[in-house]
Order: sequence, then C-alpha cells, then structure tokens
Amino acid sequence: MKVLGRVAVFPVMPERINRLYELAFNLWWSWNRPAQELYAVIDRPLWDEVNHNPVRFLSQVTPEKLNDIAQNQPYLENYDRVLADFDAYMNPSTPNWFRTAYPQLNDATIAYFSAEFGLHEALPIYSGGLGILSGDHCKAASDLGLPFIGIGFLYPQGYFIQRINREGAQEAIYEKLHFSEVPATPATNKKGEEVVISVDLPGRRVYAKVWRIQVGRIPLFLMDTDVDPNLPSDRDLSARLYGGDHEIRIAQEIVLGIGGVRAVRELGYNPTAWHMNEGHSAFLGLERIRELVQGYGLSFNEAREVVAAAGIFTTHTPVPAGNDAFGFDLIDKYFNQYWYQLGQSRDEFIEFARQDSQYSMTVLALKTSGGHNGVSKLHGAVSRKMWEFLWPGVDSEEVPITHITNGVHTQTWLAPELWNLYTRYLGEGWLEKLDDPEIWEAIDRIPDKELWDIHSSLKVKLLDFVHERVKQHRVEIGEGTLEVARADNLFDPKALTFGFARRFATYKRATLVFRHVARIQKLLNDPQRPVQIIFAGKAHPADEPGKTFIQQVFKMSKEEGFEGKILFLENYDINMARYLVSGVDVWLNNPIRPLEASGTSGQKASLNGVPNASILDGWWPEAYNGKNGWAIGEERTYQDQNTADEADSLDLYEKLEQDIIPLFYETGPDGVPAGWVSVMKEAIKTVAPVFSTRRMVKDYTNLLYVPAMQHAAKVIEGGFGKAKELAVWKRYVQDAWRDVTVEARAPRDGKLPIGASVTVDAWVRLGRLSQQEVTVELVTARDDNGKMNDQVVATMQPVEGATPDNSGKLHYQGTYVAHSGGSRVFGVRVLPNHPYLLSKYELGLVRWA
Repeated sequence: MKVLGRVAVFPVMPERINRLYELAFNLWWSWNRPAQELYAVIDRPLWDEVNHNPVRFLSQVTPEKLNDIAQNQPYLENYDRVLADFDAYMNPSTPNWFRTAYPQLNDATIAYFSAEFGLHEALPIYSGGLGILSGDHCKAASDLGLPFIGIGFLYPQGYFIQRINREGAQEAIYEKLHFSEVPATPATNKKGEEVVISVDLPGRRVYAKVWRIQVGRIPLFLMDTDVDPNLPSDRDLSARLYGGDHEIRIAQEIVLGIGGVRAVRELGYNPTAWHMNEGHSAFLGLERIRELVQGYGLSFNEAREVVAAAGIFTTHTPVPAGNDAFGFDLIDKYFNQYWYQLGQSRDEFIEFARQDSQYSMTVLALKTSGGHNGVSKLHGAVSRKMWEFLWPGVDSEEVPITHITNGVHTQTWLAPELWNLYTRYLGEGWLEKLDDPEIWEAIDRIPDKELWDIHSSLKVKLLDFVHERVKQHRVEIGEGTLEVARADNLFDPKALTFGFARRFATYKRATLVFRHVARIQKLLNDPQRPVQIIFAGKAHPADEPGKTFIQQVFKMSKEEGFEGKILFLENYDINMARYLVSGVDVWLNNPIRPLEASGTSGQKASLNGVPNASILDGWWPEAYNGKNGWAIGEERTYQDQNTADEADSLDLYEKLEQDIIPLFYETGPDGVPAGWVSVMKEAIKTVAPVFSTRRMVKDYTNLLYVPAMQHAAKVIEGGFGKAKELAVWKRYVQDAWRDVTVEARAPRDGKLPIGASVTVDAWVRLGRLSQQEVTVELVTARDDNGKMNDQVVATMQPVEGATPDNSGKLHYQGTYVAHSGGSRVFGVRVLPNHPYLLSKYELGLVRWA
C-alpha cells in the first residue's frame, strides 16, 4: 500500500479524565513521575511498548480500559492531585524566580537555538550530551519562569536506533517519527495561521513547517522540511540529525540559523537576547544583520554592533577539528546572492569568519555575539587558548570567553525512590531551593541503612532492566532458547558494579580499563570481591574507530574471563540512562584530558548517590574534593597518547585495588558499607546543588542574558545612535592605535614587606586618542616558577596637573599594596576605552610597556 497520509485516531475520553489529552501535549509530564503514572497504570505493557509516549498511548489504549480507570476512585484522586499540581505550575500564585529577580524585564524574550533537544525518549531527536543539555536547559528555564523560546529541528527520522549484530558491529536503523503520534502541534502566528518559512538555497527555495512542543511554561519551535512543494532531496534535508555530507550540513545550518530567525519573526517574537548553543546556528547572526541592513539602512559594522550586543554563544567543543567549518567553495555556492544583502563584498564576507582556509561557524558565532562561554572552568581556559587569535593583543587568560559549568535537571534524573527520601529529610519545598548547598547538609541525617537499602533496590531494578534488554537482544541475533534464558542470571546484585555509558567517541577511551587484560580480569573474577561493568553508548555512524570500540567491548564480553562480568547494552537512550545513573555503584569516566568539555552523566549519577571515578576533566575538577568520589590520573598532559593511556590505566587499577574495591566490601554487622555510604552522601551533597540546571540557568541569566538585554537596549536607543557611534569609534581607534606607545618604570630586584606599597610610573603617548579613550592599567602577579598567579589589576591615573611633554607623552602613576608574600612581577598596559564596549578586550588591542 502506498501511504498518502497518516492521522492518529483517539478513543472518546471519559469526561472524568478528559484532561489526559491536554497533559499529554505538555512535556511537564516528562519530569513528573506521578503524571507519567496516570498513563502507565491504565495499561503498563502498552506504556512500555510505546516508549512512554502519552500521545501514542492514548491513540492505542482500548476504550474499555479508559472507562474502567475512570471508575477507579484511588486513580481519580491521584488524577486530581496531578492536575492540581500541573495547574499550579502553569499558573503560579506567586511570582517566579525571574519575575522576582528582574521585575523590570516584563517584555524580555530569550531565543535559544540548538541543533538538538533531548527532552524524553519518546522524542528521539537528540544524539548525546549537547541535546540532553539543551533539553535540561529548557526544563530549568520553565521552572524558573524565564521568558524563553527554543528553536531547532523536528527530525522525522531523528537519531538512529542502534542494533548490535552477532559480530558486535553497530548497525544504524532509522525509523520515521510520525508527528501525529508525538506531543507536537503545528505552530501558528497571531492570526491563527500555521507558520511555514522559506530560505533560498542554490537554484531553489526551500520551505520548512514549524511545529510547537510545549515544555512546561515555555514553547519549543522545531522546523521540518518534509513539506510541499520541496523537492524530495530537500524534504530529506531535516530528516536526520547529523546526517549527510558537508553540503547537507551547510544547508541544514542555513535553515536552522537563517530560517530559525524567520520563524521567530513569523511567530510574532522580538527577542531581546539570542543564544546560540554551539555553532550550528551561527548563520542567525548574519540574518539578523541582514534585517538591520535591509530594513533600517545600517551599515554592516553598525548592524553587527546591534546583533553582538544581544548575542550569546556557548561553545562545547575543546578541539579545533570538532568545530563546524566549510570550504570557501561551499560558501560561494550557498551565499553568492546573500552577502550583497549585507552590504559586503565576497572577500569581506569570507574574511569575517575566516579560520585559515575555511569559513568557521565558531568564528562567526564569536564575532556576532558579545557574551561567550565554555561549559566548565577547564573548558573555558581551553577555549580561551583555542580562540585567542581573534583577540591578538590579549593574553589567553584574559580572552573574553567565560565559563558556566553545565548541570542537570534534578526532577528529570532523580530516581523516584530517592525523590521521596530527599523530601523526607530536606523538607517539603526543597525543589525551589535545590541550588542552595546549605539545605543538602540534611543528607547527613539519613540513616546509612536507609540510603543503602534504597540504592540496593535501585540496583535490582537496573539488573531487571538489563536482563530484559539482553534477552531481547539475544532473540534479535538468533540465539537459542537456553542462551536467552541465561540472561536472567547475568550479574550479581551484591557485586560492585561500574557504569560506563556515553557517546562512543574515541577520546572517551571506553576500552582503557582493558589495557592490562590480566590485571582487570583478576579484579573482575575475585570470588570474594567481584567486579562487573555495564557499557552502553552509540558511535556516530561515520565514526569507524568509535564503532570498533563498541565491537571490541561486545566481543570481549563473550570471552573467557570476561563473560558474565562485562556486557554492552544496545541502543542507549534517556530511559536506559535513568536506570544506569541510579542503579550502578560507581560511574566510570576516563576521557583524554582536556577533551571533555564538561560531561553531565556523572552529575546525574552523583545526584542519585553514585560516586564518580573519573579523570580530572570537564566538570569533575570543580566537584572533586577527595571525599565524594575518586580522581584518576594527574591534572597534566603527556608527551604522547600512549604514555597518557599507560599512566591513566595504571592509576585506575591502583585506585580500584587500593581504594574503591576494599571500601565497597568493608561492611558492618548490618551489611552496610558505612565508609562507602559516606562517599555516597558526600557526592549527593556536593554535586546536587552546584551542578543543577537551576544553578546553571540562573548563571546564564545573571551573567549573560540580562547583561545582553541591558547592553542591547543601550545601543539601539535613539535610532541605533549608540551602535553607529561605536562602529565609527572602533574603526577610528583601530587606525589610531599604531601611534600609541607606553614606557614604564617599576622596581627591579627589590624587597617589599607585606602591607607596604610601591609606585609605578608610566609615560603614554596617545597620538590622536584622548585620555578618555584609553585605560592605563598596572598589572601585578605572583611568579610561581613561570606561572603567573594571583593577578591584581589597578587603573593608573594621570599625575595631577600633568600635561603631555614635548614628545606627546603623558605621565601616569599607579600604586600596588603588597597583600601576600612571594615574587611579584609588574607590568603596565594601555587598552581602548568606551562606555559601550562589552569588554575592555573586545578590540584585541593592547599596548604593553
């Protein structure tokens, strides 16, 4: 049969429970387990079969079961409670956090662009950490009441379903996502018309329909190009996440960035802050510039000032090769009719985002945003070093890229059993204060046995899940009945169990633990203190080395000495992740440092009382305190990768043998490992508040969103007067800077007691610039064997009554008061100064004495 269309047919809902439809179309249910239970208890096998998708569930459940449940009084009482909670959430009686913190920003809108959103397993439009973070970001934005909209793609084929064949090779299966069976509705404009936008690609116009997904209080708008009158190839443009070659990728990113801006406008929004989550959407900066050039007559540079003022860019990639970039041939092909609309020539357009011989999406994003951040403290430092060439006069430590460390959405990732436990000891309403570390001190009041018993029950749940998944996989690959049945005996619930579940990129080193086979086999097979490891994760379909890692783990799980001690679970997704992060005993993470930008799976584990054993990379250096988990390896780089692998693997084995395994098996008369539970409690207390998206989104709001809104409001006032002034001034300063010189005199080889002061003199030739157009700074730091620490910056002032001498030099002075010991070094620098600069380093112009 040739299918022309598809609709989901729903049974008539009994009046008493008719709001189940409404609830199904708001993903608030995805982080509220009682709401999910309203569907699950009606027909649990069907709930599991439809992958916990309430829309699909309601289209398939029988009317008889709906009618039966509508007569069940305990169900109806629970239904009323859940809907009352839902109504209170959607229409709070008291102002939410954002309105309380920023009551003056009533007309604000934050537009958040991301190539993927990981909201729930029922919507498989995410591939890994970036998507999960985006989904958690949206949920926290909803909880905090941010005026927030999300923009992305609703991929009809999503990310692939992973199948592992008999040889252990990964196979990618794509299944079409039917929009009639997911919680998405056509997005409409203020006139009630469905929104369809278009962008121009070489030789044709491509259309995209916009869908709306409600995520609590915020809308997510996702585009789909599988619409008439697109050509078949263009209908498939948004079919798959991260699919296809560079040509498909650039077309996708044009739709995401340029088309996304047009969707926002068609929907009636005028955002006051624009957030690019990674560089995939960076073309949005060009479209916003085009709007201003074409609509308001601004020059490219003037428009760029306006766009950058309201722009925020988050980088997630700590290696240059991982950042999207396109050859100039593709830029010529796709933008030869576009750069003229920006008032630019071809060379100017190319040069604006050039990185070596490519057009860099990260460079474009950095140049069209004023706020930039990495996703952990270490990643911020790595990013500043990686992109310092864009600010050529600035030391890498002062490149204007900050960091906001990632977090996780607590309600989404916390096991219900632990949710109830925390509520008993933290008190009702703890959710509204979960980012306050002080309230988590109450975790110490939980009896060790109570926490251990709950963890043990979650481990049993995990192993039940593992048994079912392994049996299902063995049936798929044609194993015999006896082999399928043996799956029920896999793994010991009392044995120390490690979890390693994440994207199988090679830098994550999934096989590091097997570097010395005999040593790990001895640990796994110790009859008194056995160890077992669960692996899960997908490799990108084009990542052959990553797929080889999966095959190695799978084949090893069949070998003598490893069989029954390690296993690989097929088709890692959000549902599986919830079981793993709450059910294993230790979360293992051993990437090549510093290639893990942040990582959040370990945060989810610690939230559930599962300690981390991790390389000091990503978020872990900020969290590790010596009592809440284990650090693998050293905080340094090595001469080559083989040396690093050897050093890290040996340290991992030593931690296992000397620390982790003995502590786990050191139990008291009640069977509880008190020392281990102490580590569990410390992990919860230190990670749950600080590494939550509630803290993270507050940081984005306070440090990036609101400053961007405030700065943008200044530069656009008076018919963009400040933006025009700033653009002209920047060009003038860049030309005049060559005439700026500075000489200084500071103490040499002297001694200074703490509390004493030292005066530094400088003579600055300003050339054509005025005193008000520069800042002269005294910079001091402690020299720790070549590393500059404890930097102090003080503004130097012109000496009272001083005027430029015959050579045009003006005398400045600055004073430093010694506040600590050590060898101090001094420097003097001159920087441009303007009240509307986003950062004093913005122009990359610095003159040192």
